[in-house]
Amino acid sequence: MLKSLCCEMALALACVISLLLYSSLLHAAEKTAAEKASAVKEGASVFRANCSPCHGLNARGGGRGPDLTAGRWTHGSSDAAIFRTISQGVPGTEMPANPLEDSETRAIIAYLRSLSPPKHPAVMGDPAKGDQIFHGKARCLDCHMVSGHGGVLGPDLSRVGASRSISYLMDSIRQPDKDLSSGIVDPNNHYGLPLVYDTVTVVKADGTKLTGVAKNEDTYSLQLISTDQKLHLLLKQDLKEVTHEHRSLMPPYSEDALDAAELRDLIAYLETLRGEEAGGAPLQRSKRSRAKEAQ
Repeated sequence: MLKSLCCEMALALACVISLLLYSSLLHAAEKTAAEKASAVKEGASVFRANCSPCHGLNARGGGRGPDLTAGRWTHGSSDAAIFRTISQGVPGTEMPANPLEDSETRAIIAYLRSLSPPKHPAVMGDPAKGDQIFHGKARCLDCHMVSGHGGVLGPDLSRVGASRSISYLMDSIRQPDKDLSSGIVDPNNHYGLPLVYDTVTVVKADGTKLTGVAKNEDTYSLQLISTDQKLHLLLKQDLKEVTHEHRSLMPPYSEDALDAAELRDLIAYLETLRGEEAGGAPLQRSKRSRAKEAQ
């Protein structure tokens, strides 16, 4: 009888301990979930205030920054690597250093981690066919450079897949005037003007007219790449007129020029152009580019 009673008391005590332990674990889990939800909410707010002008309100990419929901991190995917990218920026790109509190940067990372990548690939094209279109039919290298090869009139596309969203790339091909690309400005040049790849026309003192894009411009001078891809170093005091037009020198590629399938292939190829990996190793280039280098 006494033995049975002791067993029942031991069982009851074990149940109480188990309930207390379960309650403690449940409380800890609820507290962790609440803290995570709070961090995500704060991160969304900080992101919208500081990051959305380039990466879009929902981090799905904009005119100056890539889609951050796709799970592709060119400069490292760990929390530490993303923290470094946000706080220190990426030299040679449009990604600046951000003087945020450490807690704000960690909140942004929590917010980005909470975003789900698309369930289906955004681009269903063939990169190999896109490579052929880029170097052939579309004649993109006439104006754009990739890995040191090509023209200088348009933006360098060597890492366009890492720096631009898919929707932006599509718009830039179909409607190049819709959202003009920005140029990289020297942050130490306090007289520099914001650069965009708009159409610039200058009239010199002798009446000569030049049209092209500004590679550098400040209050006193202008460096212009004309449509024949020659560089002109000009002093504004020697010019009669400098006109900026909100239009691109790039022609629109309608469906008559590139059908829907060709556009998907071209975008798929552009998505492969991602510059360098986080460790500094160059990404694999197309067979065509490697063949040119071997010649």
